[in-house]
Amino acid sequence: MQASAFVHRHYLHHPPIFSSCRRVCFVSRLRSTIPMSLKEDGPSVAVVGVTGAVGQEFLQVLSDRDFPYRSIRMLASRRSAGHHLSFEGREYEIEELVPESFDGVDIALFSAGGSVSRDMAPVAVQRGAFVVDNSSAFRMDPRVPLVIPEVNPDAMAHISLRKKGKEGAIIANPNCSTIICLMAATPLHRHAKVVRMVVSTYQAASGAGAAAMEELKLQTREVLDGKQPTCKIFKQQYAFNLFSHNAPILSNGYNEEEMKLVKETRKIWDDSSVMVTATCIRVPVMRAHAESINLQFENPLDEDTARQILEEAAGLVIIDDRSSNLFPTPLEVSNKDDVAVGRIRQDLSQEGNHGLDIFVCGDQIRKGAALNAVQIAEKLL
Repeated sequence: MQASAFVHRHYLHHPPIFSSCRRVCFVSRLRSTIPMSLKEDGPSVAVVGVTGAVGQEFLQVLSDRDFPYRSIRMLASRRSAGHHLSFEGREYEIEELVPESFDGVDIALFSAGGSVSRDMAPVAVQRGAFVVDNSSAFRMDPRVPLVIPEVNPDAMAHISLRKKGKEGAIIANPNCSTIICLMAATPLHRHAKVVRMVVSTYQAASGAGAAAMEELKLQTREVLDGKQPTCKIFKQQYAFNLFSHNAPILSNGYNEEEMKLVKETRKIWDDSSVMVTATCIRVPVMRAHAESINLQFENPLDEDTARQILEEAAGLVIIDDRSSNLFPTPLEVSNKDDVAVGRIRQDLSQEGNHGLDIFVCGDQIRKGAALNAVQIAEKLL
């Protein structure tokens, strides 16, 4: 079947928006001057790392989805404490993160780095909060669910505010690359069982935070002006270049980012036998990661069936127009909820329809971090 052009759902109506993330103040999309999600019977929410790129996106997603809350606490480091930000028509003072910050908090969204999570998430749990942690601190802890709501919601079925005791719990948000990959690979895995997956990622500056995004913009100006590029976040020139992901290299030759894809896939799918190999690359794109995924199946899966499965899967949009050579791009998915899938084709190197290639793009800050975390929080209600 010749692949046809698919409508981009809401992509055509909401063009990409980029933010420098310099300012502490937060401006929500113009939905209403009245905070519709402020509800007396809602949970008390805390956002940890609120001044970072993901912390700001937490607020955007909470607002976009009308997440109900009776109160919200803005938490960050000491140097940000005392500053003010606006959210849904109200002014909030940013508070320094301390153990007492979690008194009376029901749900705490963490995105302040692994060391902060390791120190403060258990404290929050002891004080009764359910922590949704965006760092890698607890992902491989067998006691902690690692959840993509469209993929394995049952992993956290035993945790909810209705079942809350004196202590809370931690739910881990997977790595952005894992989320984007498994959103597309899982529906196919359910149908034909993936036995081997080869992933090559093309990761944007947003994956390294707001400072990396600023450095990419700065370097681009410097290189175009014939100046030596400033290299503070990365050790080498990022503008007009690409290089192996900056995560530390392990003794097996893989870097930590690549091994996250391996280990997290096995945990989320609850299948230690699936073979996964990954190569992660930084590319000079501001926002949204792309991934090339090659799948080998235990059972045959033809291209037409695969396309139908992906069309019907939650959280995906198909952009696959062969006649016009139009497929997913980072620009099309920036600031969007869905993961885009294209380049859907049979792997000619494998016989009997046991292999498939797909290409995916997803917003690292949006679905790859904040949206996934808020969707987890919604399941706690």
